[in-house]
Amino acid sequence: MSLDPLYLFVFAGLFSPGPNVILLTASGARFGFRPTLPHVAGVVVGVGVTSGLTALGIGALLLAQPGLALALRVLAAGWILWMAWKLLTAARQRRAAAGDRPFTFVQAVLFQWVNPKVWAIALAAASGYAAGLPPLQEALRLGGTFSGINLFVCLFWSFAGSLLTYLLTSERAWRLFMGGMALALAASAGMVFL
Repeated sequence: MSLDPLYLFVFAGLFSPGPNVILLTASGARFGFRPTLPHVAGVVVGVGVTSGLTALGIGALLLAQPGLALALRVLAAGWILWMAWKLLTAARQRRAAAGDRPFTFVQAVLFQWVNPKVWAIALAAASGYAAGLPPLQEALRLGGTFSGINLFVCLFWSFAGSLLTYLLTSERAWRLFMGGMALALAASAGMVFL
């Protein structure tokens, strides 16, 4: 029995740095592993739903409707830049301020709708790794693969972020780390228009 090449493609696509990896790593560092788990769960579900819908033809709809695609891109870039600003302002404080909290499950699910990296990987997977199944089965295959693999990816990055707090002991190190995360996230907003 051979390994489905879809699994390797999805793992490589989701494990590499992008908005989810940056946000989960920063959340793990800022809030800890356990408080970040609802964010992890939301990413896992949101990525699975988004990729499943892509297999059902949502991606084709976006390609056929340039106005809708542009509106989604502008919304995505704006949201990503806003989150980068929040990370940059968090760089000024060592710990979370009162009222600061990680993403909720719903926020993380909704973010996947404007996450350019998820759309790009899902569109590529739907077109390049289809198994020739009926549409609903193909959507379940793609959504299940994305969610299953992404669970481990998200747990890894949030846990890695939580371990970074042991290395980021000085205020300067903390500011540099959070500033770097904010800069990387802001740069990922440009992916929206590629």
